[in-house]
Amino acid sequence: MLENDNLQNAEGKKEVEETNVETTPNTSVQETTPETVIENKTTADESSTKQEETHVEEIDNSNAEDAEDEDNQERHKLEDKDYHSMSMEALVTEFESLLKNHKIQTISSHVNDIKTEFKSKYEVLLDEKKAEFEEDGGNPIDFYYSNDTKKRFNAASKEYKQAINAYYKDREKSLKDNLANRLEIIENIKELVGVEENMGETYKQFKELQDKWRNAGPIPRDKYNNAWNTYHHHVERFYDFLHLNRDLRDMDFKHNYDQKLKIIQRAEELAANHNVNHSFRELQVLHKLWKEELGPVAKEHRDEIWERFSNATKIIHDKRQEYYADLDKAYEKNLVRKEEIIEKIKALNTEESTSHGVIQKRIKALEALREDFFNAGKVPLKQNEATWKKFKDAVREFNRSKNKFYKNLKKDQYENLQQKLELIKVAEDNKDSDDFKTVTPLMKKIQNEWKSIGHVPRKDSDKIWKQFKAACNHYFDRMHAERKAENQELYDAFDKKQELLNKVKAFKFSDDVKSDVAKLQDIIKTFKTVGHVPQNKRFIDGKFYKAVDNAFDAVKMEKSKLDMIRFEGRLDNLSAGDDTRQLDNEQNFIRKKIDEVKSEINQLENNLQFFSNVKSDNPLVKDVHKNIAKHKNDLETWKSKLKRVREMYSEE
Repeated sequence: MLENDNLQNAEGKKEVEETNVETTPNTSVQETTPETVIENKTTADESSTKQEETHVEEIDNSNAEDAEDEDNQERHKLEDKDYHSMSMEALVTEFESLLKNHKIQTISSHVNDIKTEFKSKYEVLLDEKKAEFEEDGGNPIDFYYSNDTKKRFNAASKEYKQAINAYYKDREKSLKDNLANRLEIIENIKELVGVEENMGETYKQFKELQDKWRNAGPIPRDKYNNAWNTYHHHVERFYDFLHLNRDLRDMDFKHNYDQKLKIIQRAEELAANHNVNHSFRELQVLHKLWKEELGPVAKEHRDEIWERFSNATKIIHDKRQEYYADLDKAYEKNLVRKEEIIEKIKALNTEESTSHGVIQKRIKALEALREDFFNAGKVPLKQNEATWKKFKDAVREFNRSKNKFYKNLKKDQYENLQQKLELIKVAEDNKDSDDFKTVTPLMKKIQNEWKSIGHVPRKDSDKIWKQFKAACNHYFDRMHAERKAENQELYDAFDKKQELLNKVKAFKFSDDVKSDVAKLQDIIKTFKTVGHVPQNKRFIDGKFYKAVDNAFDAVKMEKSKLDMIRFEGRLDNLSAGDDTRQLDNEQNFIRKKIDEVKSEINQLENNLQFFSNVKSDNPLVKDVHKNIAKHKNDLETWKSKLKRVREMYSEE
């Protein structure tokens, strides 16, 4: 806000005019100091109407002083972004983009917001990493953490600091030079008062000095009001002097009136615009033009144009206040949402930590809540710090609870480690033993114990497991090698059967079906003669006869014959070993199937009696006869199978 803006004085209000013309044209700089001007203007303000005071306040809020900033428009053109919802990586990328694509003096507010959000998020991450460090047994004093994103942030911060310091160093000199130039312009305007020899030339010099003033550039903010008031005071004095030449004065009044009408029209357009922030920023520029670049108008127009400009200004300010009121309501809703999220985080802290799995689920829940918190939007500024503190405290409390759980878990894991180390010692002490009868049950026992002990510290887990596994494998490899040597014939038989299995799987049929079947039968006979295999390798028989079945599926042969060939293979598999129970079951199954088929045939033959008066070529009668023939063929096949099973008993 500009203090001592006093734009109504630029219009030459009667009270102000009377106050300022007390100073004669020959008054020196020492006699008319900025302080004197301010004091005189204050007196004039106090005598103004209440309505005028309201207008002054409205115009003060327009920040015409800011509109003089040559970088102000570019600063406002920068896109406002929701830095609060961005990740740390996105914040750094945005920081780097601002440094690369914009003037350093225009990005300060954005940079400050980015820094605030990044530091807040990084602080939370740091707390989590510290908790993990302590979980792994680290001493908090030794904790240190950084990442590539933080390094990029530090580099961007350093670059910004160096650039902004250099800018302000250069700007300080520029502001001082501009101030000296403006004070010189004021002196030159003072010298014009009283020069009556050639009023036209004097007026021309005055306008040139005004142009120089407009283009003189910014000056130190703390000098702005006094410099402008002094300048305005001597401009008024010149106009008082200029009334001696009414043609020039009226011409200037008309020019100022026309330009101020344009300013008013634009202000009224802005008052109707829905983009409140854009309207307010442009209003600043309009007030600067009104205040800095245009002089007074004729008295009969002053109240009228001032009233219009003030009304448009008031509308824009009212809209802006309404806009921020709505924004505050939205921020209040965000505050409620964030408070709810904080309460949910606190609720996580009240849950009992019973296992690593439960803790991991709660960690994921916390991560989701933290993401919701960052995406919930801004809160009222006065609540921001307190809300952020509540959030950090809740997260820290969660981390403390988690850390406590894992510290206790570490204690349990250390005890588990000691138990497993003892089992490793047992395994290594017995891995070279030849007493397989005694040691084998022991090795199996310690393997089961190992599974039941539970977790050990992560850094030891792989190492001790490899050590234990190596000792156990060493023992069992020796045991298996010894047993294999004792039963080499059985293992040789297994290898031969494996070769025959592979041969059946790779068998290719030709057009000579009988020859192909004979070859398969030879393979089957050879398989039968190989002999027994180790007990744990007997699965080879089932695989072989399954492969044989698959091979016969591709043979084009009479179904009954093919069925018997496959049945022979199945019988050989069933008769292996001393146990006859499988053969018994097969014989019972075949008898049952024979009875079922006979029953089906009887049923079909009985059905034919219903067709005694029907011709034999009737489709239904033909289907029944066909079905009876099929069942009789099946019956013969089943009888052949039963006969073959009985022969197997006699062979034994």
